[in-house]
Amino acid sequence: MANNYGYIRVSTKDQNEQRQLHKMMERGVKARRIFVDRASGKNFERPQYQLLRKVLNEGDIVYMDALDRMGRNYDEVIAEWKYITRELKADIIVLENESLFDSRKFREMGDMGRLLEDQFLSLLSYVADQERKKIHQRQAEGIAVAKSQGKHLGRPQINLSNLSKNQRRIIEENHPKWRNGDITGVMLMEMLELKKNTFYKIMKEYEE
Repeated sequence: MANNYGYIRVSTKDQNEQRQLHKMMERGVKARRIFVDRASGKNFERPQYQLLRKVLNEGDIVYMDALDRMGRNYDEVIAEWKYITRELKADIIVLENESLFDSRKFREMGDMGRLLEDQFLSLLSYVADQERKKIHQRQAEGIAVAKSQGKHLGRPQINLSNLSKNQRRIIEENHPKWRNGDITGVMLMEMLELKKNTFYKIMKEYEE
């Protein structure tokens, strides 16, 4: 008997898990057959995805919210799509664009459907690759402009001037104790919530 499954991938910053779960369950997918990974989509080394692959059988259907929930490397996405639909003979339905991403429609068309599916997936890969190149180009251009304007890239540097009032008060009250050996540097670092290198840099700045 064929089963319906759901696959959900959320990044650590993504809070859309419940929305995706609701969509799957609206389609009648039972909670125990919904696989959830909390990981990036850069590759397919995800425990729940790999488990899903192992339980799929011929005639099963996998629902996912959007194609990028499957993965972001589209060459690998295409390889996985073909593995599931052709080797395992299961089907994939992408809810975001069901009219295009429903492998059952291609299957029903026989050899012609397979040819159309290949062309469609190749076009998808090309478009995705071009989009990745555009994103990287925009990022490179943005970095170049920022550098030309003298802007600092990366995390802001912590120094004495941008410490909080509470941190400056702690330094004023405890600097003499630290210098006299009444408290250790580690204790003062913890009080200030600073890392070792930043702590000694700020202490030097304070003493100057």
